[in-house]
Amino acid sequence: MEPTQTALIVPIPEAEEAVGRFRASLDRAASWGVPAHVTVLYPFLPPEQIDERALATLRDTIAGIPRFDVALTHVDWFGDTVLWLAPQPDRPFRDLTEAVWRRFPEAPPYGGAHSDVVPHLTIGHDADKPVLTDAAETVSGYLPIHAAVDRVRLIAGTPDVSPWRTVGEFPLGAPGTGLQTVSA
Repeated sequence: MEPTQTALIVPIPEAEEAVGRFRASLDRAASWGVPAHVTVLYPFLPPEQIDERALATLRDTIAGIPRFDVALTHVDWFGDTVLWLAPQPDRPFRDLTEAVWRRFPEAPPYGGAHSDVVPHLTIGHDADKPVLTDAAETVSGYLPIHAAVDRVRLIAGTPDVSPWRTVGEFPLGAPGTGLQTVSA
């Protein structure tokens, strides 16, 4: 099946030990093969619009944002249906989202559904509150989780269909470097 959507994410492999088992049952994206991550832009461009010009624009935009260190410091909630980890500082993620969105105004974060796009790493959503609360308590025991952020990954897939694939990775803070493509 051909992909119908794309997304830009920052994978946080350091979080997998803490959140992996919960994401497997509580976050649909995990079943699509999407790793623990902080979203930069979703949905991004339709796959048919990902051409050399779009890739070059992404490369240049992301290279203009310096690499940074982050700590996932606490669990938080959107309402009582979405459980997530909070990255600190969150400003570099906001800067990434804003920079890419400025270059691709036709792709607002979450389709423009939210006035404030809060950087977060989803643990789970749309499950019974006691299940999410148990996940929150267990994951809290692993905190803080430290990570070095040095790249953004472009992924493509179809919601509710596995697997999503990596289209490419873009290094942060490394002007003049090219897209590192990943074979499908």
